[in-house]
Amino acid sequence: MTNYYPRVARGVHSYPLDESVPPSERFGLGVVGLHEGRTALLAALRTSRVRPVAGCDLDSDAIANVRADLPDVSFTTSYAEMLADPEVDIVGIYTPDPLHGEQIIAAFEAGKHVVCTKPVVNDIETAKRVLAVSRATGRKLMVGQSIRFFESMRRQRAAYERGEIGEVEVVETQYTHRMDWYYDGRPWIAEKSDWVYLGMSHPLDLLRWYLGPIESVSAVGSRSALARDNGASSFDVYSVNALTADGRVGRAFGHYGIHELPLARNSIECLLYGSDGTSLAKYHDMQYLHTGTDGVEHVEDMLYEYRHYHFNNEVHGMHYGEFANYLQYFADALVSGSDYSPGLEEGLETFCLMEAVRRSATDGGRPVALAPLLAEVGLSR
Repeated sequence: MTNYYPRVARGVHSYPLDESVPPSERFGLGVVGLHEGRTALLAALRTSRVRPVAGCDLDSDAIANVRADLPDVSFTTSYAEMLADPEVDIVGIYTPDPLHGEQIIAAFEAGKHVVCTKPVVNDIETAKRVLAVSRATGRKLMVGQSIRFFESMRRQRAAYERGEIGEVEVVETQYTHRMDWYYDGRPWIAEKSDWVYLGMSHPLDLLRWYLGPIESVSAVGSRSALARDNGASSFDVYSVNALTADGRVGRAFGHYGIHELPLARNSIECLLYGSDGTSLAKYHDMQYLHTGTDGVEHVEDMLYEYRHYHFNNEVHGMHYGEFANYLQYFADALVSGSDYSPGLEEGLETFCLMEAVRRSATDGGRPVALAPLLAEVGLSR
């Protein structure tokens, strides 16, 4: 197969590969939504468990663009046709948020496993239906929370799991990024979605990942000039306080009309305050900062080693490395039968967290408990 990524620096893969797996034993990936999904199909070439086999989009130009890079992949404008393809084992869903639920259900009923970009769904009724069909069919879903699979975030998580910062006491997360380009050609964003399900999906997922079950949230929001100019009905600035049942706290902030200062703050940051230390992971900069046992602050900068794998060049572009990492991780879990994260139920719990934030901010900061939302979806703790 042609090597589409000849320029690599040291540390080509940040996720261990099994090069002995023949192509015939790799999961066939079919992707619907080729604007973002193009990255997933190309990223599959970097895995040893997944191979790109099919793509689907209503936009013929999007198909032509991806076909130029992947001439051996079959393409169609019919989602039903792609689901009927016996070569497709895993369906990757990268379409607008309001379409996710029906497309997940159709994939489950066709006997396929699913990778779905975040958020899985953005309304309660769809969440209930997706969960019911998953349980009835036994099909698996992984949420494409790409930021978890970025190298600095992976390193922070590994250190946390080794106990290097002790018990997490407070978590602070943020995602701030100017999104004027994101409104272009996506009228559904202003009309049918909410930035709590879009940009805030990253910092809220990180909060829940480290704090565990969150009992309640209190949030406030506002609209930036950019949101107002684009007719957005939702807030695009959110400030969130979260509380766990055992009294620990988390804070999440998002601003999607911001004028950025990249040297001062990264787009995404996750700061963990622990009983034995503190750590910070940064994105787009690939840095992991932490206190050592010697009491000294340590800075690990992985950008030179991993930038080609993650970004495909020196420019901080799309998420090739993150997508490859989570595709490989999910496929390994399907083969071994081991647990993986975030799965469907975890993704729906994070959706309930997003919905609680939306309701609280809409109601001027009134605390909203998560338990009733979880119960309504069909989840229990």
